[in-house]
Amino acid sequence: MNDALITVIGFVAAEPHFEVLSSGTSLMSLRIGSTPRRFDRDLGQWRDEDPMFLTVTCWRSLATNLQASDLKRGDPVIVTGRLRIREYAKDGQTRFSAQIEATTVGHDLSRGVARLQRSQRSSINLSEDRRQADDLADRWLEAGADGTEELTSQVAEGSGEAEETAEPAGIRAVA
Repeated sequence: MNDALITVIGFVAAEPHFEVLSSGTSLMSLRIGSTPRRFDRDLGQWRDEDPMFLTVTCWRSLATNLQASDLKRGDPVIVTGRLRIREYAKDGQTRFSAQIEATTVGHDLSRGVARLQRSQRSSINLSEDRRQADDLADRWLEAGADGTEELTSQVAEGSGEAEETAEPAGIRAVA
């Protein structure tokens, strides 16, 4: 694996764009800018050099977490990821665009304060999923061929038993 890894400290240069692709994968695209500062000994002061702008692509949970973090234009950020140089043609000329496929994005805490709220990851419980799928299949079998008949089950309540109607998940019986 010969990826060129890069870390850029800068700011969000434009409002991020979030979308969920037709495959269900989350994607966030944003532009970041970085303006290097150098101390000019002749003038005895700091001066800004030419700014650099990069497109950052974030996938899956990183994209979702960034969306929930409400990242805004001007926010100071640190981005780490794989550097990609894309070649394209515009106005008959070959041009190049530097992009980062981000592995991590965070606020630059040297410029402000942030609080981490851990995201909840879904745990996979195959045995529980299988049991629920079997229960649903059993309900479909009891409901009949078209699945619109109400199901009845006995539920014990205190000293007596009451009849409760149940419907297959996501299906409502129509009267």
